[in-house]
Amino acid sequence: MGQRTPLYDLHLALGAKMVDFGGWDMPLHYGSQVEEHHQVRRDCGVFDVSHMTVIDITGPQAKEWLQHLLANDVDRLHGCGRALYSAMLNDKGGVVDDMIVYRTEAGYRLVVNAATRDQDIAWMQAQLGSYQVQLHERPELAMLAIQGPHARQKIAELVTQSRSTLIHQLKPFEGQADGDWFIARTGYTGEDGLEIVLPADQAPGFFNDLVGAGISPIGLGARDTLRLEAGMNLYGQDIHQDVSPLAANMAWSIAWEPAERNFIGRAALEAELAAGVQFKLVGLVLEERGVLRAHQVVRIANVGEGEITSGSFSPTLSKSIALARVPTATADRAEVEIRGKWYPVRVVKPTFVRHGKTLI
Repeated sequence: MGQRTPLYDLHLALGAKMVDFGGWDMPLHYGSQVEEHHQVRRDCGVFDVSHMTVIDITGPQAKEWLQHLLANDVDRLHGCGRALYSAMLNDKGGVVDDMIVYRTEAGYRLVVNAATRDQDIAWMQAQLGSYQVQLHERPELAMLAIQGPHARQKIAELVTQSRSTLIHQLKPFEGQADGDWFIARTGYTGEDGLEIVLPADQAPGFFNDLVGAGISPIGLGARDTLRLEAGMNLYGQDIHQDVSPLAANMAWSIAWEPAERNFIGRAALEAELAAGVQFKLVGLVLEERGVLRAHQVVRIANVGEGEITSGSFSPTLSKSIALARVPTATADRAEVEIRGKWYPVRVVKPTFVRHGKTLI
């Protein structure tokens, strides 16, 4: 038996197919993964993401420590509530984890991946040194993600007046507290929406309110196809400790200025740039029948080989798509080996769908 979120019994009551995910018992789907996917793209749905790890960072040197720990620069967070996406790197420039960082009144809030909790906390603690910083993991909190073009409008009608006002005021990549709730306009689907962190004992009641208002529960299956269409990396597949952000379509999340900011992994990234980045992350589209899957070989004529990191059927596009790490010289055509046969694929930018619009 794995760890369970506060909503475990509700998932069972709603007919969820439960699976192990990073040591957690989580809903894969509630009947139809494809329908759940379309529900989020067309309207909205609610995900239980209470397995994610929330860590609050406080102390007089919290900013300085995070500037050392992260490839992105928290000094860019000019006001309380602002958020940024960043990678936490090892000395070789590999990705220990990716996360969202919020600036709060008390310091900073990190939301990191569930499967990497232990390695993340151990790595953070190992980097504390003499910094005057405190780490506060928040296991007493639950987290719900409500995503889709109508998500904010529907949630605003279900919550208190102050929370409704906050929801309408939030800008993308911003999160603010209202009482014991923390409401952020972020997500992992390529659609607008909210992520709400709230006390665990309040989560079942609020989840029931959402479902009662016609907001469908969505499982991990649709979460994966939604994020793949949006070109968002999955830790353990598209990124891991042996992959540089320069080879993972994450160069935009590295803050090189100020030049004197010596974040962990900087020297390795600079050396990689100086030598020439050998691989890049691209999108693949299979125009024929078939399904692209992780670890399938990608062959590029006169260039070399790469590998699919994530692949699936895209419900929005009705085609099989993938993210793949390929040689930097790769142009717009390649081939993928599926069950011993080579199939032509189109190479595109690694973002297929955003805000309901097809980008390929």
